[in-house]
Amino acid sequence: MIRSELLEKLAEENPDLKPDEIEKIVDLFFNQISQKLADGGRVELRGFGAFSTRERKPRIGRNPRTGESVEVPAKRVPYFKPGKEIREQLNKR
Repeated sequence: MIRSELLEKLAEENPDLKPDEIEKIVDLFFNQISQKLADGGRVELRGFGAFSTRERKPRIGRNPRTGESVEVPAKRVPYFKPGKEIREQLNKR
């Protein structure tokens, strides 16, 4: 699902809300998650999963075009751990 599909689905399920109101809500939701992660926090959505960040150590990478070694600095990357309900739903048969 892409952002526009999410907005359409929310509009279908909430006909009393204007499209610009729905877009503001979605923006607020994602901005809050992003801000909390940027601040080093964790976001847990019960029944869905948890967003957090993980540290990656600096390393020596390789430029695929030239084969030259390049230094890749340490960085934080987003990480998602699905909740039990999602894992169970994915593995239903």
